[in-house]
Amino acid sequence: MSMTDPIADYLTRIRNALQAGHKMVDIPASNMKKQMTQILYDYKFIKNYIIIEDGKQGIIRIFLKYVPATGKPVIHELKRVSKPGRRFYVDVQGLPRVKNNMGIAILSTSKGIMTERQARRERVGGEVLCYIW
Repeated sequence: MSMTDPIADYLTRIRNALQAGHKMVDIPASNMKKQMTQILYDYKFIKNYIIIEDGKQGIIRIFLKYVPATGKPVIHELKRVSKPGRRFYVDVQGLPRVKNNMGIAILSTSKGIMTERQARRERVGGEVLCYIW
């Protein structure tokens, strides 16, 4: 079965695992998902992740992060912006700020997958994939 929106599936799997209170979640791997997961790790939204090679496309195992005192997830919301039916592109001047820079926007640019902060430094625009805060 082919999937029409693998990025939405990626975000939904993480969102569902957080709501259920799971310690980890397994997601089918792709290069874009690996880069997005690395961004989540770099910005400390997740504890860690590993890539499991299964002889096919591979699996990304993401270890989710919760606030120690309350047990609430570090990620409050994951929002898909650009969808297959309606793509959302921005130039350098239109790069979004998520929750007054408390969150991040992940973009697909000509220089690869990056956050809006990196895109501002690189002076490139692109397709806004999702918001995370």
